Amino acid sequence: MTKESLDPLRHPDVVEVSRKLRRQLEQVLDAEQRAAAVVARRSRTLRDRLLDAEDRGELVVVHCSAGRSWSGRVVAVGADHVVVAQHTTDRFILLHHIAALEVVA
Repeated sequence: MTKESLDPLRHPDVVEVSRKLRRQLEQVLDAEQRAAAVVARRSRTLRDRLLDAEDRGELVVVHCSAGRSWSGRVVAVGADHVVVAQHTTDRFILLHHIAALEVVA
């Protein structure tokens, strides 16, 4: 008898149980990651989305409650405002004035 044949962790039943447990663990982890992603999407604020747009350098169209729209790249996001660069002009827009946000690219 070899040393490996005496190892209880190498028994075929233990190996099969180990494989099943590993698959179940992977399924549980995958389900938890999907659930966490859903929670994160549902709890994102407008400010969070603007921060993402700033990080990605996205072109946005900001529609304000007064009927005006501004387009450009998000260059800064503050606690209560966003700065949208439009050619050589920076527009400072208060977050509470934003009615809708479109991400163009």
